Amino acid sequence: MSNSTPIYSQLFSFLRQYSHYRDLRHLIALAWMVSALICSGQLSLSAWESYVPSRAKKAQSVERRWQRFISNKRIDINKLYVPLVLLALKDWQSHRLYLALDTTVLWNQYCMIHLSVVCCGRAVPFLWLVLEHKSAAVAFEEYQPLLRRARWLLRQHPDVMLLADRGFANHQLMSWLQQSHWHYCLRIPCDVILHGPRRCPREVRRLWPSKGEAVLYRNVGLWEDGIYRCDLVLANIRGVKEPWAVITDESPTLQTLWQYALRFRVEELFLDSKSGAFELEESKIRCADALERLYLVAAVALLFSTTHGMAVQIEGLREQVDPHWRRGISYLKIGLRWLQGVVNKGRPLLMPVPLLINDPQLCFASKKARKKYYDKIWFSRIRSLQCKTI
Repeated sequence: MSNSTPIYSQLFSFLRQYSHYRDLRHLIALAWMVSALICSGQLSLSAWESYVPSRAKKAQSVERRWQRFISNKRIDINKLYVPLVLLALKDWQSHRLYLALDTTVLWNQYCMIHLSVVCCGRAVPFLWLVLEHKSAAVAFEEYQPLLRRARWLLRQHPDVMLLADRGFANHQLMSWLQQSHWHYCLRIPCDVILHGPRRCPREVRRLWPSKGEAVLYRNVGLWEDGIYRCDLVLANIRGVKEPWAVITDESPTLQTLWQYALRFRVEELFLDSKSGAFELEESKIRCADALERLYLVAAVALLFSTTHGMAVQIEGLREQVDPHWRRGISYLKIGLRWLQGVVNKGRPLLMPVPLLINDPQLCFASKKARKKYYDKIWFSRIRSLQCKTI
């Protein structure tokens, strides 16, 4: 019997208890795939043979088992994964939930749209979609289904804020956000026309403040028609290559910049998925639907390992897997190292915990990173202006 059985048993128990499945065989295959991914660190079907017990004598037969799973159109990703992530968010209903919307391109052929939950310095997958699209820029119609599904799933969460980069700021998204009553922090491109800061409409690039200064505008009109009104923060931060222009539905403050900066956590999620923890780009799958199901395996592993890492932190066992005096690696890496130790060193298998609302210990990989984090951003001048509606 394989040494990965304890991990498989716990995974299968959670999937069977909380996921909505059509066939029990789907859960068995998914639990073994996630267990093999955690042990191998490779999101490759051919790399999992030695981690899964099987009556098959040939590696090709084992790989075909996983190929049948990712090619099976009867597998509903949302019904299998969403109940797990909602369970992990059960303590967040009275707290603000930050959702980061972003895209990443695979092999210059497929575009993966991610909607992720920002938590404790990292992002956890929530919903995703894969398109056969060579560019990271996608139309609103492509990611609208993700937003609508997220709004329905999070209907019990009254305080949700969407974070997105410049490629997502458009009329359709602004209209949808106003109807959904979600808060938002969106960065806008420098060629967007603004109404209100000057007597005549001006592009954002003509309003940049001097280096080390910030300007807070209230009631700004966007684009040529100026229909959509919002608040705006323009900041030209020292040491940053490009100034920031961030729009929000809340009162503009320097806190707006901090909230928007949470969006960068999804970049670390992409790094973990592609090369940092799991090697998604090493997979040989070249089909949009199959990639969505393959990423289901990664998403369950990411969520399962992250919640295990938090359990390790709460139990005071972090120093067994993290060589830093204070926490120096993410909860995902802590969880992965602990779970691999369950297989190879006989460590006890802990019960995963819900995603933590407050991080008990911030992560710094070095003293330099810690100093950089606590170095405050100083502005030599901050102005707050009220724009008049024309």
